[in-house]
Amino acid sequence: MRKLALSDEILMKVEKPARYIGNEVNSVMKDPGKVDVRFAMCFPDVYEIGMSHLGIQIIYDMLNQFEDVWCERVYSPWVDLDAIMRKEQIPLFALESQQPIKQFDFLGITLQYEMCYTNILQVLDLSGIPLLAKDRTEDDPIVIGGGPCTYNPEPICDFFDLFYIGEGETQYRELIDLYKDAKEKNLGRAWFLEKAAKIPGIYVPSLYEVTYKEDGTIKERKTLTVDAPEMIMKEMVTDVSDTYYPMKPVVPFIKVTQDRVVLEIQRGCIRGCRFCQAGQLYRPVRERNLEFLKKYAIAMLENTGHEEISLSSLSSSDYSQLPELIDFLIEECSRRKINISLPSLRIDAFSLDVMNKVQDVKKSSLTFAPEAGSQRLRNVINKGLTEEVILNGAKLAFEGGWTRVKLYFMLGLPFETEEDIRGIGELSNKIAATFFETVPKEKRNGKVQIVASTSFFIPKPFTPFQWAPQCRKEEFLDKAYLTRKSITEQLNQKSIKYNWHEADVSVLEGIMARGDRKINQVILRAYKMGCMYDAWSEYYKNDVWMQAFEECSVDPDFYTVRERSEDETFPWDFIDCGVTKSFLLREWHRAKEETVTPNCRMQCQGCGAARFGTGVCLEEREG
Repeated sequence: MRKLALSDEILMKVEKPARYIGNEVNSVMKDPGKVDVRFAMCFPDVYEIGMSHLGIQIIYDMLNQFEDVWCERVYSPWVDLDAIMRKEQIPLFALESQQPIKQFDFLGITLQYEMCYTNILQVLDLSGIPLLAKDRTEDDPIVIGGGPCTYNPEPICDFFDLFYIGEGETQYRELIDLYKDAKEKNLGRAWFLEKAAKIPGIYVPSLYEVTYKEDGTIKERKTLTVDAPEMIMKEMVTDVSDTYYPMKPVVPFIKVTQDRVVLEIQRGCIRGCRFCQAGQLYRPVRERNLEFLKKYAIAMLENTGHEEISLSSLSSSDYSQLPELIDFLIEECSRRKINISLPSLRIDAFSLDVMNKVQDVKKSSLTFAPEAGSQRLRNVINKGLTEEVILNGAKLAFEGGWTRVKLYFMLGLPFETEEDIRGIGELSNKIAATFFETVPKEKRNGKVQIVASTSFFIPKPFTPFQWAPQCRKEEFLDKAYLTRKSITEQLNQKSIKYNWHEADVSVLEGIMARGDRKINQVILRAYKMGCMYDAWSEYYKNDVWMQAFEECSVDPDFYTVRERSEDETFPWDFIDCGVTKSFLLREWHRAKEETVTPNCRMQCQGCGAARFGTGVCLEEREG
């Protein structure tokens, strides 16, 4: 009989006990005595966020298909349980077996966003695993990091034994076999890590040494063993229709952020927006086969009981068989009374027609992401969207009965001027005006509402803007106040609502994104001073973080406000993500020139991803 790790008394004291009891529909139970490798897969945030993550569902499903492996899940305990576990000295446990993480062979942590870094230390700490990799012994699990943040693992490299760089479906079998061999022959942790470094996509930070110049930039990076490669190439699935995908995803007992079946229709993006890291990392675009998607859509709906299905991709409108897929889903879902969610669609006649079909009853808001207020700045960031297209999309939407439009912008983009910022209010006003011009008074179904939201620009590795400076907190706030002022000056200001993001969190995220090994000590210090759940504004402690930087003698401005020289060695330059540094530099120059680069289907730009020999790179060009 499976025994819960937490007593009824403790479960009654915490918010949402279902976060910790496991045993959900489709969770995988195995006999621990009949497997060779125990793998704990962790999302270092609260259960509801982690359960909504598709990547973990894919790897969980894949690892559990191996007969010799049992993969279980673990999430960050919420602050209430965290306090009880520390006080009562209860070790962190996996949901399936309810057994301590410390007893596992691997602890795999997915790194989706920089603001979860202190939660990594929370998970290690509550598990009784030494926070620093160098302090771990043969009795500790191998701690492995995966996910988008591993494309610059240096700010957290002291806490991990190894990182898996790229898509997780390709190398785990080889890594597990190597581990089994090391375990069977009693070869030890150090031997395993040294040999793991030879597996494609695996980075073992302890096998490298970094030295710095007087100005703080990287002088040299050298390998400490012959087995450690100088460059690490990302791992990538070349055929996304012949790979692992969960037919029976785990269904939570409580409402989570993405409470629906998620159908990933393609990987990558053809657009090439210069601020977007995902658009570069996941090149080239690889589409899933239509028959594959039909089969999985039906299987997942039948195996979960979910009442909604969502298409997942960076740009759903670019999926070449979208009309056929939509027709199939509309027919299936109307029969089953299932809702369809279509994020990442361009607002054009086809998309609105589709949304009309799937939202007959309730017309929720439509979302546009112009990203910048002026055409000039949209050209700088290579956002292939003109004002004409935006206003025409709004006109079609208003004609179709929508009355609420959400607009997403960024403040602090490279080469931004006051005029560009004012353009946010002006564009919002033009969209509101379009409503009044399009819909006669007698046909107006309620008031029009335009919700303009701004986030602050954060330069990321492997983008053309990796050389760009980032604004200080005060500059960000000045830009937000100017945006608000511009909106209040508009004729239709009563129809426009404005929201903006926290500025200090954006600055810290920028430091983590482009940080080097010196940031490890700051994260460790901040955690020891009580920082945790930094992505949650109610728990974010900016003053404590600034104190940690000061105590560690690390200058935050070094990582944010300076423009990088073109020949600077970046902390992440040892990773090959497929897109070359020379291509990114060329795009940085084109941004300065306000020149638009055509998308991958219009014209190949020679970014470097064609060497993978798959996806959009093999298609005939339109022009």
